[in-house]
Amino acid sequence: MNTFPVSISLSSYGADLVRKRGQQSFIALLANAGAQRIEVREELLTDENPAAFSLAIDEYALECVYSSPMQLWDAGQTRPNPQLLATLRRAHSFGAKWLKVSLGYFTEHCDMANLAACLGQQPVQLLVENDQTSQGGRIEPLQRFFDAVEQQDAPVRMTFDIGNWAWQDQSASTAARLLGRHVTYLHCKGVARRPDGKLIATPPTATDLQMWEHLLPHMLQGLPRAVEYPLQGNDLDWLTKEHVATLAALGQQELSHV
Repeated sequence: MNTFPVSISLSSYGADLVRKRGQQSFIALLANAGAQRIEVREELLTDENPAAFSLAIDEYALECVYSSPMQLWDAGQTRPNPQLLATLRRAHSFGAKWLKVSLGYFTEHCDMANLAACLGQQPVQLLVENDQTSQGGRIEPLQRFFDAVEQQDAPVRMTFDIGNWAWQDQSASTAARLLGRHVTYLHCKGVARRPDGKLIATPPTATDLQMWEHLLPHMLQGLPRAVEYPLQGNDLDWLTKEHVATLAALGQQELSHV
């Protein structure tokens, strides 16, 4: 049975451990577990050497996504975030083929031609993810943005975070139907509510996996899917391998009916 490519967001291993060990130390772990892609987290970088990191992912034949907490559009501004070009260059220095950011404050006045011009000669593909905020985590502003992307023919695609929709009480199923054609990267996480009312990311239940299967027909067949939920335990090698296998098989049921 063919399986689909899996990525691991390094935030899954917990901020403290990742900062202590350094992100490069996880490369062999991911490759040995069968992952095809590593997601570097800018907010967890310490003293990583980008050139050494890039060489290491080449050695293990891993693709790389560079995730930045940057918002593409700052509030009240019509031009893209002034840090965009520097962040694209930083992503490239780590060997990344993709830069993932959040939407920010997109309005009809935002200069999409300027964005397209910024991205035109870049070796790194821009991915915009639905986050957990009111400005970037609701369906409607993301629809407007990707409509503008299509009109401008800008080289931007979407990271669809299944769990993040819950923070703004949005339907992941509706989002997949309306936005799925823009999606080239899938972030997977379960969501649970703590006794104090706070939502938290969790590993998927069987019910979660079944729901995720129903989202996939709206998206690119066999698209890369990422673990972005806690991978924490005594045996990270075994745990990572198990979850890579689970996500790699996601969508096979749908494919078998084609």
